[in-house]
Amino acid sequence: MDTKTFKRTLQQSDNYHRKGFGHQEEVTLTLNQEYQSNLIQTIRQNNYQITQGNVTIRLAEAFGFCWGVERAVAMAYETRTHFPTEKIWITNEIIHNPSVNKRLREMNVDFIPVDNGVKDFSVVNPKEVVILPAFGASVSEMQLLNDKGCTIVDTTCPWVSKVWNSVEKHKKKEYTSIIHGKYKHEETVATSSFAGTYLVVLNMKEAQYVCNYILNGGDKLEFLNKFKNAYSEGFDPDVDLVRVGIANQTTMLKSETEAIGKLFEQTMIKKYNPAELNQHFMSFNTICDATQERQDAMLDLVEEKLDLMVVIGGFNSSNTTHLQEIAIENQIPSYHIDSCDRILEGNRIEYKPLDKDLEIQENWLPEGKITVGITSGASTPDKVVEDVIEKIFALKSH
Repeated sequence: MDTKTFKRTLQQSDNYHRKGFGHQEEVTLTLNQEYQSNLIQTIRQNNYQITQGNVTIRLAEAFGFCWGVERAVAMAYETRTHFPTEKIWITNEIIHNPSVNKRLREMNVDFIPVDNGVKDFSVVNPKEVVILPAFGASVSEMQLLNDKGCTIVDTTCPWVSKVWNSVEKHKKKEYTSIIHGKYKHEETVATSSFAGTYLVVLNMKEAQYVCNYILNGGDKLEFLNKFKNAYSEGFDPDVDLVRVGIANQTTMLKSETEAIGKLFEQTMIKKYNPAELNQHFMSFNTICDATQERQDAMLDLVEEKLDLMVVIGGFNSSNTTHLQEIAIENQIPSYHIDSCDRILEGNRIEYKPLDKDLEIQENWLPEGKITVGITSGASTPDKVVEDVIEKIFALKSH
């Protein structure tokens, strides 16, 4: 289908809203009360550092709520203010933060139920209000809601929309979109729905496999099995890797996205020669500013002398996981938690190691004077960071 025309038609509909409803002042006041923190403001003003007793906290210089997340949450709150009695649904978590999603449930914003990995839209009645989250929604979901005559409130982050525009350019010129991302992640699901032919690669290792196939050929069946569920219908690596364009899930590690783009560019130069590169390769900068800033700030923070690192954010938050990766690569003991509730009595912490289930670490805070580095993902309110800091201070004061 012509996704560009569909999107344009949808955006011109009276049932479609992307700019809020004029309740900004009221909503900003509420959001500040619920999510802002005086302590965090003080630490920012004190060169991102605070010492209490034996504990020095060092905050990353960019962390927490990004503009796109703040905008999405504000629009969700505005929607409830504007439609005080209507049934309101959201197609997914508004952002990857448990406290924010819990708060929306308390405001009677219901989440579309999921059965065996499939969303059940049959619960949505015509004319009801449906919010699309910051990660966006797939074309088929938007079409279904539009056909039902729902009021659609679109909080999709403009950086995500920018990636959609890129894959539509690939499609128009019949280039295959190579999407650096997690094929199950809702943002990548949405992005791939705007693409024509696409292949999702998770990391540099998978990208190298694809580039080796482009240069040397290989076992097609093995290729298709390896990337099962991560390519468009009818994908043929012998045909569809002649012309490629690079795109990404906005929350992936910036350095890896750039390296993957460079690898495909070099591969196409090698395969077809430099003069013909533009006939075989396209690339646009679609790395999100906020993701990049948080990663850069984390890279600066891990250069300091830290005893340990606490990374705060939803366990299903991709950008938070990548911050955790940076700490691990720098061999700093690091704990990814989603709230202060994970800090337990008796100097224990329940945290999520990379690619593993939750674990409990005993005696996680060393004795004596310590310096703790703290950062948080783009979906984490300052209030959550404050609660974690307060709990660490309390633990060390005993």
